Amino acid sequence: MSWIKITMKFDGTCLVCNQKVKAKDIGLWSKGIGVKHEKCAEKNEELRCIMCGGSAGCISCEFIKECDLQAVSQLCICKKCEQEQNSFDSYKNSVMKKFPLLNLKI
Repeated sequence: MSWIKITMKFDGTCLVCNQKVKAKDIGLWSKGIGVKHEKCAEKNEELRCIMCGGSAGCISCEFIKECDLQAVSQLCICKKCEQEQNSFDSYKNSVMKKFPLLNLKI
C-alpha cells in the first residue's frame, strides 16, 4: 500500500481522525483505501497492548518488517504480557472484554 501526496480534488474523510479533508488541501491518497490529512500521516503512533494498555513494542517487534501499522488491528500484545503465565487465556479475556460483539468461543 503506497500513499501519494496530492492536492485534493474532492472533499473526503480522513481515515485517521475521521475529520473532513477539504478539496484543495494537501493530503495523502491511496487507491482503494482512502485519504488522510498530511498532519495525520506524520503521526508515528505505536500500537497498544490489548492486555495492559501499554506500548506493544512495535520498534523491537520481530514482525515489524511485515507489519503495516496503518492497517494492523488493535490485537497486539507486548512482550511482558506475552511472557506471563496463562498469557493466552488472559489474551482471550482481554479480546472478549474489548470486543464483546465478536462473541468469541475460543
